[in-house]
Amino acid sequence: MIEKIVNAVKAAGVVGAGGAGFPTHVKINAKADFIIANGAECEPLLRAHQQIMAVESDKVVLGMIAVMLATGATKSYIALKKKYTAAAEALEKSIATHAPGRIELFFMPDFYPAGDEQVMVYEVTGRIVPEGGIPLQVGVVVINVETLLNVTRAMDGIPVTEKYVTVSGAVHKPVTLKVPVGVSVSRLVEAAGGAKIDDYALIDGGPMMGRLIEKDAPVTKTTGGILVLPKDHPLIVSRQLPWQAALNRAKSVCCACRACTDSCPRHLLGHGLEPHRIMQAVGNGLSGSASTMLTSAFLCSECGACDSFGCTMGLSPRRVNAELKRQMSAAGIKNPHHNKPLRAGSHRSNRRIPIKRLVSRLGLYEYDVPAPLVDELLAADEVRLTLRQHIGAPAVLAVSVGDKVTVGQLVAAIPEGAAVSANIHASIDGVVVSTENGVTIRAEA
Repeated sequence: MIEKIVNAVKAAGVVGAGGAGFPTHVKINAKADFIIANGAECEPLLRAHQQIMAVESDKVVLGMIAVMLATGATKSYIALKKKYTAAAEALEKSIATHAPGRIELFFMPDFYPAGDEQVMVYEVTGRIVPEGGIPLQVGVVVINVETLLNVTRAMDGIPVTEKYVTVSGAVHKPVTLKVPVGVSVSRLVEAAGGAKIDDYALIDGGPMMGRLIEKDAPVTKTTGGILVLPKDHPLIVSRQLPWQAALNRAKSVCCACRACTDSCPRHLLGHGLEPHRIMQAVGNGLSGSASTMLTSAFLCSECGACDSFGCTMGLSPRRVNAELKRQMSAAGIKNPHHNKPLRAGSHRSNRRIPIKRLVSRLGLYEYDVPAPLVDELLAADEVRLTLRQHIGAPAVLAVSVGDKVTVGQLVAAIPEGAAVSANIHASIDGVVVSTENGVTIRAEA
């Protein structure tokens, strides 16, 4: 049974539906005490996961059961926020039908980053993931609720070809859509009634951890939201700030007030990450050093709590940490911080970042509105499927230009010998018109 589940998930190309897209067949091919379904959806403005739990509760629960069987876990939790009332009611009914006594709902406080997997593990189980570690080291597998939906579909032989995406911000009709993987984000903006402004920028993901993208960028298996914001919005301006300018600001302005450290979720779990001290070290000209203080940047999850909520001077310890990690990795320096005994700070509960305050701080209050689900698949004339929609090795082409393909057909496969990778499948019927930068499929007229 375990092998059957893992192989089905692998064949279907299931990856983490948010974050970095870790291939799910690798994640569930392990032994665990607990499974936690991540339904917190703590990024402001995103709505997809709470609506998936409401309309696809049976499939979420059945996916959880499959993962429990694969990992040997005897107890599982679906972690969500109490304000997701429709989701909670639907899940309670599904649990009573399919898994009474084996799965429980766990209601998370409404704070950021409740959806961080290490924060969630502590909230639900009281266990602390070691520095530089993963939840499995404390007997826990954390899996996104949309990923669980895809696990259930995989057990029926249905590969990942669709994605739920919230389109919000400066659009006429904020909406959550079910779309083919690979469709252009401009098509999603159009489906949301179009942008309210001409000069706008796009963020793939949430306002805290999302990244700037172009209008012709394709939806991937990890896209959870498309945010349309004015180009002069502070969130856009800060992301466009050149690294050297961010570094110069850090060197000249930081006063080591430690507000960034007091906001850091990993620090509050007891990890040896103190962003204000890293900023001090960089300011003293030690950015090329491999000192213990600078290597602690490896412990940063880049959640953005430090710069978006902690720092009042407009500095970005997150950018500094990300660049330090990049430079040290390029120099062959690895994370030396592992397995230190940890204890959460006694003041941790008082340092949680309330979502409403965060929305206001980010300048997003006017955009914090419902984005109702349209549960009909969005039509697309063309899709572009990138070969790396996941952590690990990119998939290798299994089709050529001119080939006719149908929805669900394998178009790029896990390379032979790759320990971590994922299959890619056609998301529309059509003809392969290009294999540059992925697989482009165009529907036949």
